[in-house]
Amino acid sequence: MYKVLILNGSPKANGCTATALDEMIKTFEEEGLTVELIHVGNKDIRGCIACGRCAQTGQCVFNDIVNEIAPRFEEADGLVIGSPVYYGSPNATLIACLDRLFYSTPFSKHMKVGASVVSCRRGGNTASFDVLNKYFTISGMPVAASTYWNQVHGFSADDVKKDLEGLQTMRNLARNMAFMIRAIADAKEKYGLPAVEKDSFTSFPDGK
Repeated sequence: MYKVLILNGSPKANGCTATALDEMIKTFEEEGLTVELIHVGNKDIRGCIACGRCAQTGQCVFNDIVNEIAPRFEEADGLVIGSPVYYGSPNATLIACLDRLFYSTPFSKHMKVGASVVSCRRGGNTASFDVLNKYFTISGMPVAASTYWNQVHGFSADDVKKDLEGLQTMRNLARNMAFMIRAIADAKEKYGLPAVEKDSFTSFPDGK
Protein backbone atom coordinates (compact mmCIF):
# COMPACT_ATOMS: atom_id res chain seq x y z
CA MET A 1 0.00 0.00 0.00
CA TYR A 2 1.25 3.47 -0.84
CA LYS A 3 2.07 5.86 1.98
CA VAL A 4 1.92 9.63 2.33
CA LEU A 5 3.77 11.46 5.11
CA ILE A 6 2.26 14.78 6.21
CA LEU A 7 4.14 17.38 8.25
CA ASN A 8 2.01 19.99 10.00
CA GLY A 9 4.22 23.03 10.50
CA SER A 10 1.66 24.99 12.49
CA PRO A 11 2.10 25.37 16.25
CA LYS A 12 -1.63 24.64 16.57
CA ALA A 13 -2.65 21.00 16.26
CA ASN A 14 -6.25 21.86 15.34
CA GLY A 15 -5.88 25.22 13.62
CA CYS A 16 -6.27 26.46 10.07
CA THR A 17 -3.45 24.39 8.58
CA ALA A 18 -4.70 21.23 10.26
CA THR A 19 -8.19 21.83 8.86
CA ALA A 20 -6.77 21.92 5.33
CA LEU A 21 -4.62 18.83 5.94
CA ASP A 22 -7.56 16.94 7.45
CA GLU A 23 -9.45 17.42 4.19
CA MET A 24 -6.53 15.84 2.36
CA ILE A 25 -6.25 12.98 4.85
CA LYS A 26 -9.90 12.03 4.34
CA THR A 27 -9.41 12.03 0.58
CA PHE A 28 -6.18 10.02 0.74
CA GLU A 29 -7.93 7.39 2.83
CA GLU A 30 -10.82 7.27 0.36
CA GLU A 31 -8.19 6.67 -2.34
CA GLY A 32 -6.79 3.74 -0.35
CA LEU A 33 -3.51 5.35 0.72
CA THR A 34 -1.93 5.08 4.16
CA VAL A 35 -1.34 8.44 5.85
CA GLU A 36 0.97 9.41 8.72
CA LEU A 37 0.66 12.89 10.20
CA ILE A 38 3.50 14.36 12.26
CA HIS A 39 3.03 17.64 14.10
CA VAL A 40 6.30 19.58 13.99
CA GLY A 41 5.18 23.20 14.38
CA ASN A 42 5.04 23.02 18.17
CA LYS A 43 8.46 21.38 18.60
CA ASP A 44 11.75 22.96 19.64
CA ILE A 45 13.74 22.61 16.40
CA ARG A 46 16.93 24.53 15.84
CA GLY A 47 18.32 25.41 12.43
CA CYS A 48 21.20 23.85 10.49
CA ILE A 49 24.69 24.98 11.53
CA ALA A 50 26.44 23.68 8.38
CA CYS A 51 28.78 21.46 10.39
CA GLY A 52 28.78 18.73 7.72
CA ARG A 53 28.59 15.96 10.30
CA CYS A 54 25.60 14.39 8.54
CA ALA A 55 27.82 13.55 5.55
CA GLN A 56 29.78 11.23 7.84
CA THR A 57 27.00 9.76 9.98
CA GLY A 58 23.97 9.83 7.68
CA GLN A 59 21.90 11.81 10.15
CA CYS A 60 21.79 15.28 11.69
CA VAL A 61 24.13 16.00 14.58
CA PHE A 62 21.14 17.30 16.56
CA ASN A 63 19.27 14.16 17.55
CA ASP A 64 15.70 15.44 17.74
CA ILE A 65 12.45 14.96 15.84
CA VAL A 66 14.20 15.60 12.51
CA ASN A 67 16.08 12.30 12.84
CA GLU A 68 12.81 10.62 13.88
CA ILE A 69 11.08 11.88 10.74
CA ALA A 70 13.88 10.80 8.39
CA PRO A 71 13.11 7.04 8.19
CA ARG A 72 9.40 7.79 7.80
CA PHE A 73 10.20 10.12 4.92
CA GLU A 74 12.43 7.47 3.34
CA GLU A 75 9.66 4.86 3.31
CA ALA A 76 6.95 7.27 2.13
CA ASP A 77 5.86 7.58 -1.49
CA GLY A 78 4.76 11.18 -1.04
CA LEU A 79 5.29 14.11 1.29
CA VAL A 80 2.83 16.89 2.15
CA ILE A 81 4.12 19.98 3.95
CA GLY A 82 1.62 22.31 5.58
CA SER A 83 2.33 25.72 7.09
CA PRO A 84 0.65 28.91 8.23
CA VAL A 85 1.91 32.20 6.82
CA TYR A 86 4.00 34.38 9.14
CA TYR A 87 5.15 37.74 7.70
CA GLY A 88 4.82 36.40 4.17
CA SER A 89 6.80 33.23 4.86
CA PRO A 90 6.28 29.72 6.29
CA ASN A 91 6.68 29.07 10.01
CA ALA A 92 10.38 29.31 10.92
CA THR A 93 10.19 26.10 12.98
CA LEU A 94 9.06 24.19 9.90
CA ILE A 95 11.80 25.74 7.77
CA ALA A 96 14.44 24.69 10.31
CA CYS A 97 13.02 21.17 10.24
CA LEU A 98 12.96 20.96 6.44
CA ASP A 99 16.43 22.43 5.97
CA ARG A 100 17.93 19.77 8.22
CA LEU A 101 15.67 16.95 7.03
CA PHE A 102 16.44 17.39 3.34
CA TYR A 103 20.12 18.19 3.81
CA SER A 104 21.09 15.53 6.34
CA THR A 105 19.36 12.50 4.80
CA PRO A 106 21.45 10.46 2.33
CA PHE A 107 18.57 8.53 0.76
CA SER A 108 17.21 9.51 -2.65
CA LYS A 109 14.01 11.56 -2.78
CA HIS A 110 13.88 11.08 -6.55
CA MET A 111 10.31 10.62 -7.80
CA LYS A 112 8.67 10.84 -4.39
CA VAL A 113 5.66 13.10 -4.93
CA GLY A 114 5.58 16.39 -3.03
CA ALA A 115 2.85 18.88 -2.22
CA SER A 116 2.81 21.99 -0.06
CA VAL A 117 -0.21 23.58 1.59
CA VAL A 118 -0.39 27.04 3.15
CA SER A 119 -3.00 28.82 5.23
CA CYS A 120 -3.31 32.54 5.80
CA ARG A 121 -5.82 35.15 6.85
CA ARG A 122 -5.28 37.35 3.77
CA GLY A 123 -1.80 37.67 2.20
CA GLY A 124 1.57 35.98 1.87
CA ASN A 125 0.20 32.66 0.71
CA THR A 126 1.82 32.39 -2.73
CA ALA A 127 5.21 33.54 -1.43
CA SER A 128 5.11 30.86 1.28
CA PHE A 129 3.89 28.29 -1.24
CA ASP A 130 6.89 29.06 -3.43
CA VAL A 131 9.36 28.64 -0.54
CA LEU A 132 8.01 25.21 0.39
CA ASN A 133 7.94 23.91 -3.18
CA LYS A 134 11.67 24.57 -3.56
CA TYR A 135 12.46 21.64 -1.25
CA PHE A 136 10.80 19.35 -3.77
CA THR A 137 12.21 20.80 -6.97
CA ILE A 138 15.83 20.62 -5.75
CA SER A 139 15.34 16.96 -4.79
CA GLY A 140 13.91 15.47 -7.97
CA MET A 141 10.43 15.26 -6.46
CA PRO A 142 7.49 15.82 -8.84
CA VAL A 143 5.16 18.48 -7.42
CA ALA A 144 1.44 17.70 -7.27
CA ALA A 145 -0.90 20.42 -8.45
CA SER A 146 -4.57 21.13 -7.86
CA THR A 147 -7.29 23.32 -9.34
CA TYR A 148 -5.93 26.44 -7.60
CA TRP A 149 -2.83 27.25 -5.56
CA ASN A 150 -2.79 24.95 -2.55
CA GLN A 151 -4.06 27.41 0.03
CA VAL A 152 -6.89 28.09 2.41
CA HIS A 153 -7.99 31.38 3.95
CA GLY A 154 -9.20 32.16 7.44
CA PHE A 155 -8.27 33.46 10.86
CA SER A 156 -9.62 30.34 12.59
CA ALA A 157 -10.39 26.72 11.81
CA ASP A 158 -14.08 27.64 11.58
CA ASP A 159 -13.22 30.28 8.98
CA VAL A 160 -11.32 27.73 6.91
CA LYS A 161 -14.33 25.39 6.98
CA LYS A 162 -16.23 28.19 5.22
CA ASP A 163 -13.59 28.42 2.51
CA LEU A 164 -15.33 25.90 0.26
CA GLU A 165 -13.05 26.53 -2.70
CA GLY A 166 -9.98 26.09 -0.52
CA LEU A 167 -11.23 22.76 0.84
CA GLN A 168 -12.15 21.67 -2.69
CA THR A 169 -8.59 22.50 -3.71
CA MET A 170 -7.29 20.24 -0.94
CA ARG A 171 -9.46 17.31 -2.07
CA ASN A 172 -8.42 17.71 -5.71
CA LEU A 173 -4.79 17.99 -4.63
CA ALA A 174 -4.99 14.73 -2.68
CA ARG A 175 -6.63 12.91 -5.60
CA ASN A 176 -4.02 14.20 -8.04
CA MET A 177 -1.23 13.24 -5.66
CA ALA A 178 -2.64 9.74 -5.19
CA PHE A 179 -2.86 9.34 -8.96
CA MET A 180 0.75 10.51 -9.42
CA ILE A 181 2.05 8.14 -6.76
CA ARG A 182 0.34 5.17 -8.39
CA ALA A 183 1.34 6.24 -11.91
CA ILE A 184 5.00 6.68 -10.95
CA ALA A 185 5.01 3.28 -9.26
CA ASP A 186 3.56 1.71 -12.42
CA ALA A 187 6.08 3.51 -14.64
CA LYS A 188 8.94 2.45 -12.38
CA GLU A 189 7.88 -1.18 -12.84
CA LYS A 190 7.66 -0.78 -16.60
CA TYR A 191 10.51 1.59 -17.46
CA GLY A 192 12.62 2.07 -14.34
CA LEU A 193 13.42 5.47 -12.88
CA PRO A 194 15.14 8.20 -14.94
CA ALA A 195 18.92 8.35 -14.71
CA VAL A 196 20.30 11.13 -12.52
CA GLU A 197 23.57 12.87 -13.38
CA LYS A 198 25.58 14.19 -10.44
CA ASP A 199 29.12 14.64 -11.75
CA SER A 200 29.08 18.41 -12.34
CA PHE A 201 29.31 20.81 -9.40
CA THR A 202 29.81 24.41 -10.43
CA SER A 203 31.37 26.67 -7.80
CA PHE A 204 33.88 28.72 -9.83
CA PRO A 205 36.77 28.18 -7.36
CA ASP A 206 39.29 29.86 -9.69
CA GLY A 207 37.17 32.98 -10.00
CA LYS A 208 36.57 32.60 -13.74
